[in-house]
Formats: sequence, C-alpha cells, structure tokens
Amino acid sequence: MASLFARVGQAVPPAQGFPMNALLTDLYELTMAAGYYAAGKQTEIGSFEFTIRRLPRNRDFVLVAGLHRAIDYLLNLRFEPDEIAYLRGLPNFRNAPAGFWDYLADFRFTGDVFAVPEGTVIYEGQPVMNIRAPLIEGQIPETYLLSCITFETLIASKAARVVHAAQGRDVVEFGTRRAHTPEAGVLAARAAWIGGCAGTSNTLAGFRYGISVMGTAAHSWVMSFASEAESFRQLQSLLAERTVQLLDTYDTLDAARTVTQMGGPLWGVRIDSGDFLELSRQVRAILDAAGMTGAKIMASGDLDETKIAALLEAGAPIDAFGVGTELATSGDAPSMGAIYKLVEIEGNDHKLRFTAKRSPDKHTLAGAKQLFRYPEYDLLGLHDECSGGAEAMLKPYVIGGNLTHPLPPLDAIRKRAKAGLSKWPSAKHHTKLSLALQDLNESLL
Repeated sequence: MASLFARVGQAVPPAQGFPMNALLTDLYELTMAAGYYAAGKQTEIGSFEFTIRRLPRNRDFVLVAGLHRAIDYLLNLRFEPDEIAYLRGLPNFRNAPAGFWDYLADFRFTGDVFAVPEGTVIYEGQPVMNIRAPLIEGQIPETYLLSCITFETLIASKAARVVHAAQGRDVVEFGTRRAHTPEAGVLAARAAWIGGCAGTSNTLAGFRYGISVMGTAAHSWVMSFASEAESFRQLQSLLAERTVQLLDTYDTLDAARTVTQMGGPLWGVRIDSGDFLELSRQVRAILDAAGMTGAKIMASGDLDETKIAALLEAGAPIDAFGVGTELATSGDAPSMGAIYKLVEIEGNDHKLRFTAKRSPDKHTLAGAKQLFRYPEYDLLGLHDECSGGAEAMLKPYVIGGNLTHPLPPLDAIRKRAKAGLSKWPSAKHHTKLSLALQDLNESLL
C-alpha cells in the first residue's frame, strides 16, 4: 500500500542573513541597555542562563526545540535607522547619552552561545542555554529567546506525548488553523516533527523544513457535489492509492458502505466526529466484509494523548490519528516557567562577580553552568568543571559572534529526540549539584 505522506527532496532553508527586528522585545530590555551604557557598563561581560524553572502542567520533562530561531536571531540582530528614531522619541530615553544611539547603529552580537541541542530531553531546574556577551548584547535578546524556545519546546513535548500514546501508529499534525498565528502553525509543525509526528498538513512547513505532508479533502469537498458517491469518485480519480475518504459529512456508516462499493485504489478512510470507538469498529467490520482488509482508518477531531490512549486501550481499530488544536497550542499546558537570568558578571576591572536571585520561590543558582548527563542521573556543575563518563549537554554554537558549525538538519534532530525518548523519561529522574556549585552558592548566602 502506498504511503499517505509526501516528502519531496531536501528542506528549503529559510532566507538567512537578513536583519532581525531589534524592537521585537520588551521595552525594559532597551531601557536597561540605555542605563548600562550611561553607567559605562556596556563593556562588562555578563553570563545569562535560560533555565527551566518549572515544568509545564502534566509534564515530567520537556523536549527542547526552537534553537534554530534563537541562533538566527542572535546572528542577525540589528537596529535600523527608523527603529532608532522611534526609540529616541520615547520618554524613557530622553536622558540617554548621545553615544548610545551610535552604539545601537553599530550593534552586533559578538558573544558566545552554549546550548542544549534541539531534540534533547530536559528536566526541571536544568539550563537550556548560556550566553556570555557584553552586558547589553546579552540583555536585549531575553524576550525573544524565552518566546521562541518556550513555544517550540512546548509543542515538541506535546507531540512526544501524543506519539507515545499512539503506540507506533502514525500521528499527523493538523493544527495550523487552530494555532495562535499562521506562522505559529508552521513552527508547530516543525516542533511536532521533532517530537515524532509522521507528518503535517501544513504545506509551507513541508516546503521550508522538508517535513512529510499529508492532506486529502474536507467536508466542503463532499458537500460541493450532488452526491457523496460522486465526491468519492472524483477524489479517488485524483489521488488514486493516496485517497482518504472522509466519512462523517452525512452518515458515517452509509459512507463506509459507499467506499466498499467503489473499491480501490485508496489508502483508507477518516472519521472526524462521533463515537470513535464504536464507529471505528463498525467501519472496520464494513471494510473487512467487503474484502478491503488493507484499507486503514484514521481518526481526527479534538484528540489528545489521553483520548488516544483510552481508545487504544479499549481496542479501537484505528491505524492513524490526526491531532490539531491540542497539539498546535499544547492545549493542556500552554505555558512553561522558563527564566533568563544573569548568573555572573565580569566588570571593567576584570573581576568576576557571581549573581543570584534570592527571593522566595524564585531563587536562582549563581555561576555559569554545565549539565552532565549520566545514564541514571544528571549532574549540574560549573561551566569549567569536567565530569568523566558523562555527556556535557551544553554545547558551543556561537563563539565571538560567529557560528561554530552548521546547525544540524531536522532529520538529525528528530533522530536525537527519538533516541532520547526510546526509554520513556522518568518522573523520578534526579539532578544532582556538583560540590563546586554547592560551595559557590553557599558562600553567597
């Protein structure tokens, strides 16, 4: 039987090297930038860390995604003349030194970026990225980095849960029409592919990232013809063995009987509403009685990992699932407690000072860190520590403002994720602190 999914050639990379809009940030990042400059701190070197403070609801781990946009943003961050003119007109900047505007005109990211690769499983309290850069260069990106990595990480993590629940059956990402913006739908498709989905309905995601795409027809197709049978004939004429007939426009079981009267070629049928358990059983019986044992059944419509698991546990003869709203929005856990904090700073006197937030419930650990992964636990240490027999998870991506190596292709990221999820991550996974990290933070109390 032919595959339902289409995948043509290699991914077409998005255009690179164009300036990123530096105003896509919170105002206070730019206010602080002006203040740093006025205080003569623009040459001080800060280390900022992106950390998972709290996991999303119902999650024991997250699957990291979104690094591609973070790196692209940092390497192409610029202030255009009209953006600078806009800032000069804001009251927050009335007292900004004249040299600050020249600084913004020449702004480039010249720092270092160490990050956990996309497709990596990360637990609560662990760092995802460390940026070491002149203070202003490290401060301004906070908003964008939190946004882009958090969103794709949420979707990749949701996809991993849905795919796990499907027990080896294909899951297709259907969520663009429910995503918060069309572009969010494209990024959600990419993240879902990392998380293990077999394909997406989003054609631009297929073009841009080389993801397998899938799609046949909606209820409007069926309703546009005088009879359901005629709509099925026309679709089958167009798609042949890739045909998926949508059954529930009128009467699901009558439509299944119509499919059997027409015979092949076709991939199978889709049920988009109703009692999926009972309907899938009855449709399977109708298809099998007609000798169409190879025709598959796809279910779609308000599905998530909990519903899919329940259907399969009850024995629903469903071969594939289309998941939209809950996947493209991470419906049960649409936010994550990620933070971006200054953990150390090297002043103009070249003395290093460690920094941490000490407020209740929001305290942080001082010092730039490295995460070491052992088979049974993780060790969080200082960035210049070594730990034999473990993988250092934060890897160099940018040094001195230059990319250290090409970013891996999406298939390699997907493969990494699959390996990390092959043994389902445990809620009891433990992160230990190195003695050096403990000693440092105790000395600051």
